[in-house]
Amino acid sequence: MKLLVSNGTVSIPKGVEIEVKSRRVRVKGPRGTLQRDFKHLAVDMYLFEEDGEKKLKVECHFGKKKRLAAIRTACSHVQNLITGVTKGFEYKMRLVYAHFPININIENKGTKVEIRNFLGEKRVRVVDMLPGVTIKRSDAVKDELILEGSDIENVSRSTALIHQQCLVKNKDIRKFLDGIYVSESGLLVKE
Repeated sequence: MKLLVSNGTVSIPKGVEIEVKSRRVRVKGPRGTLQRDFKHLAVDMYLFEEDGEKKLKVECHFGKKKRLAAIRTACSHVQNLITGVTKGFEYKMRLVYAHFPININIENKGTKVEIRNFLGEKRVRVVDMLPGVTIKRSDAVKDELILEGSDIENVSRSTALIHQQCLVKNKDIRKFLDGIYVSESGLLVKE
């Protein structure tokens, strides 16, 4: 069944500027600027003011199930942009090994990682962080990496790239549990 018009709204907090032009959203905040393109979604996006508070409205006319789902998706993405420029995102990863200790070298001011001695292999695995993501060692916990950034997509994709470099091949993965795993994800600024 097609609904005549459906919409979702996102509240914009104080200290955050937002621009919407032909479904391109740019968000400016204390941690910098993020932008995202929603041209692939068949929705309308515009800013309006309600009770002195700025809001973004995402609207869909005559939408079926898939297009109605896109409304909430777009709202969630914009909310993540707002959270990114105000608080930032932090992912923690743990090095797991049974016998051969995994060695990590962080280079280029936290934008490049070298992984050595994974399962005793001589091969050096190199992972470049995506733009806006920095990686550092944890001071409190041994064998822990902390990835920080404003864009949740880039931070989480960087963790995935590190994880994929340390997959065990040609062995029983129930026994060989070595690798680098995400242990925690959350906001950079704790409330």
